[in-house]
Amino acid sequence: MSSDVEIDRAVRIAAFEWLKLQKALHGEVLPRSVLEQGFDFQGVRVPIVGPKGIFKPGLLAGMPLSLTTIPGGPYDDDLRDGASVIHYRYRGTNTNHPDNVGVRRAMETRTPLIYCYRVMPGRYAVSFPVFVCGDNPGSLTFDIQLDDDLGLARYMAAKPEPAVADEAVLHRRYVTTTAKRRLHQVAFRERVLTAYETRCALCRLRHGALLDAAHIIPDGEPGGEPEVSNGLALCKIHHAAFDLNYLGITPAFRVEVRQALLDEIDGPMLQHGIKALHGEQMVLPKSRASRPSIQRLEARFERFLGATK
Repeated sequence: MSSDVEIDRAVRIAAFEWLKLQKALHGEVLPRSVLEQGFDFQGVRVPIVGPKGIFKPGLLAGMPLSLTTIPGGPYDDDLRDGASVIHYRYRGTNTNHPDNVGVRRAMETRTPLIYCYRVMPGRYAVSFPVFVCGDNPGSLTFDIQLDDDLGLARYMAAKPEPAVADEAVLHRRYVTTTAKRRLHQVAFRERVLTAYETRCALCRLRHGALLDAAHIIPDGEPGGEPEVSNGLALCKIHHAAFDLNYLGITPAFRVEVRQALLDEIDGPMLQHGIKALHGEQMVLPKSRASRPSIQRLEARFERFLGATK
């Protein structure tokens, strides 16, 4: 085994371990500043991301370490389709550009990469390990798939990759399909909580770990797209109450509580946590573009009224 191959493998393993630690410290979404700083490997700094979408730190000989998607940018990959792959765009149109050759080499050697998806400026959802499973010169894209801890453990233990047709590959397809949905959810939550300055729109609780991004129109329904205008930052109690139509929000941004709950006596949580909200105005984002869609609130409030009859 050559020294270049040994270094490549050691750097990737170190990167995966370092990213696990960063996720434990920061959560699912990592600041770009942390990814740019990277980690120390035998006295050499190794960033996770760089100025290009296909990024190879200087310590590696040929294959990239990470792939980055920036929605609206040159690496705006389509995560919306139902396919079990992510279509990652080439660097430019030259199929033999060194960056594209490096990604192709990672496919041929079944070498895992890191996938960074920008959920908003300066904030990235990071997934690993990622494997390149297809090369499409006609559309200038690579196919990539995500794996989970099983695939990571296999690589770290230097076990050979399974044959293409075995159940591990089917598992990777499932992981990728699930991960694409999760990336949308993570991005939606990050954007909604940022719009509401990380506070519940009803009770103003500011503990991010206790906040959710609630859909006004549920995900998967017409109008239920993961847009900030279809979202509300709610604490977990008020998210559950909203989903169960225990409380509703009018198109004028006023909170209404189901009459049965107003008539009920059940201790301080119900009294102060829910009943006291009746007739109050919700907190709105400062940006008008981020405020709840009036049309969606109208449709959702109709459901609330129907549930209270």
